[in-house]
Amino acid sequence: MSTSHTGARTVERTFDLLESVADRGGASARELADDLDLPLSTVYRLAGDLVARDYLVHLRGEGRYELGYKPHRLGLALHRQIGLSAQVRQRIVDLHHATGCAAYLTVRRGATLALIFVADSPECPRLEPMTFGFHQAPHATAFGKILLADLDETERQVELARYGLPGLTSRTITDPGVLDAHLAKVTRRGVAWEFEEFIPGSSCAAVAVRRPDGGLIGCVAVSADARRFDGPDLRVEHRLRVASGDIAAYFRRVDTDVLTD
Repeated sequence: MSTSHTGARTVERTFDLLESVADRGGASARELADDLDLPLSTVYRLAGDLVARDYLVHLRGEGRYELGYKPHRLGLALHRQIGLSAQVRQRIVDLHHATGCAAYLTVRRGATLALIFVADSPECPRLEPMTFGFHQAPHATAFGKILLADLDETERQVELARYGLPGLTSRTITDPGVLDAHLAKVTRRGVAWEFEEFIPGSSCAAVAVRRPDGGLIGCVAVSADARRFDGPDLRVEHRLRVASGDIAAYFRRVDTDVLTD
């Protein structure tokens, strides 16, 4: 095995270990070894390197590893970079309260729309897979459809090739021609809906957040029990459009401030 391949494999295992600790909320070396199918000695070596760099802390008395301080610093830097200010967060919280739905904000990161903030409650919780950075299954999510509708044909095919068109539920659109027609409707109306296409029993709606030139910044979206939405709800669409405009205005102010500094 080449040195470069060995190094790449070590990096991959290190990130896998860090993500496993994060997903578990802390883990022992034995739990990590079982999760990642790694020798215990390898886990200790990788975890030791992460502890030395403050990505993990070792709670010796409890015999477990937890996240250190470095990931938090990186998270704060990412939030600054993508403009996740207190005002933007509060606007999504307001959308949650106004609609009684879980509310989401995604931003465009390269060729994807990634989830960066969720406001929900026990009465209307977020969709289970929707955690920070989620961007999978664009053909079946409302905000994913906003992205696909915004791409030209070549870009859309590249994006769909990454994920395919798997049938996540009995209502997921899996035919490319049907999806194209559906996305044309999204473009005309400026809002995307999905009715139990991503998760059975849940439906979602999304509206784009755009720059003055029409470029896609991100999306605001909501989700709720499918029994609440048996078709497009114009009141929810209105609230999404208002929230989208408010957040777009915030990003315009930030851009103006940067240009005039």
